[in-house]
Parts: sequence; C-alpha cells; structure tokens
Amino acid sequence: MILDVKDIEVYYNNVILAIEDINISIEQGQIVSLLGANGAGKSTCLKAISGLLEVEKGRVTRGEIYFEGKRVDQLGAIERVKSGICLVAEGRQLLKTLTVEENLKVGSLIRKDSASVIKDDLERMYTYFPILKQRAKQVSETLSGGEQQMLVIARTIMMRPKLLLLDEPSLGLAPLIAAAVISEIHRINQELGTTILLVEQNAALALPISNKAYIITNGRVALCSTPEEMKKIDLRDYYLGRKRAAI
Repeated sequence: MILDVKDIEVYYNNVILAIEDINISIEQGQIVSLLGANGAGKSTCLKAISGLLEVEKGRVTRGEIYFEGKRVDQLGAIERVKSGICLVAEGRQLLKTLTVEENLKVGSLIRKDSASVIKDDLERMYTYFPILKQRAKQVSETLSGGEQQMLVIARTIMMRPKLLLLDEPSLGLAPLIAAAVISEIHRINQELGTTILLVEQNAALALPISNKAYIITNGRVALCSTPEEMKKIDLRDYYLGRKRAAI
C-alpha cells in the first residue's frame, strides 16, 4: 500500500467542516479516481494529502495519512514533496515569465541526478507532450490553456513523484484536448509506473483509465468500487447528493 488515508476530517477556519471520515487506499502503480460534483470535497482531499491545507486556513482535525507505511500528516508540504508526494493543483500554476523548457527544468531542481539524466527526462516529457518541444523557447504565459496544462503536468513528472496528485486536469479544456491529456496521464502511469490519485468531475474520462474509483458526496465517501461497477449505476444520484451513505 503506497497511500492509506484513515478517517480524516478537515475544517476550514476551525468552523467549516469540509470532509469527514474519508478513507482512501491506493496500491503501488494504480490510478485511483476521486469523482464527485463541484464542491464535494475532492480537492480538499488532495490538499490534505499534500500538506497544502494551511494555504487556505484549513487543517486536518482528525485521522491519519500514511505514505509508504510512514505517517505523513504531521509533516509539512515540503517534506512530503521530498518524500515523493507531488500535487498538480487546479489552475495551471506556472512560472509564467519563464520558457517552457525553463519551467520543466525547475521541476528537476529537487533532484540530485546528473545533467545527462535530467536531459533524458526532459526529452521523455517531449515524447508525452510533443507540442511542448515545439514551444520549448516560448514564454509559458503565451501558451494555450491545454498547452499550459500539459506543461504543469510534465514539470511535476520531472520531479519524479512516487505519488502524483492531479486536481481536475481536464477542467476548462476542449473535449479533444482533455481526452489527449487524460490519455497521456495513463501512458505516464503505464510507462513510468507512477501511482496517480486523480480528481475529476468527468467520470467518462477518468473511469476508463482507473483501477478503482471513489465518489465524494457532501464531504464523505459515498461509494468505492471498480470502474466496471460504476459504469452500471447512475452517478448523477451521487453527484446530486441523492445517495449519501458510505460503503
């Protein structure tokens, strides 16, 4: 088990209960999806795991998070990144005045590998997202939304994460671009063995590449099942909160 989230509860400003009794488990090499409506608590789960809750005045008030068998919920965000937990947050947060290539190289700064190994990884990112090679010398703020999403994912992969947390990678993208991004996420998982926790509203994109999926409804796990089983049910009942009981 690479990630084991046990009964976590999160409050914002010590007043607003965002998630409660959340349990998530991920095996090494899996893609696991967190599905649910906007505001259900999916992004809060990722922030709790990555240690970035404090940025928004949130905190884990109960529960435990284990990564590779070690408890990490008491560690800061930087320590979690160094351990191998890396988050691609919603909003395409790039160093916008730097070029595409410079952004990618920033992702390798925490590593101690040789320049030749870094260069090889850089070229690998260009095989996943060929458009980035064409834009290598272009300032990142001039990229399209889809290109920026590809870049922020590639930059995070340059960190060589053991656990990649992806928050709504298809958000705001045209359907064809969204499908292409999800396809490359699957390819990265298959070729690099990177374990991925994927937050998505679009179940049609997420389920085909997932080994397991959770539905979050009103801050709680309403369903945990295989993608095959989820395809047999009407997910709208969970997205709209008509079914809430944890399973």
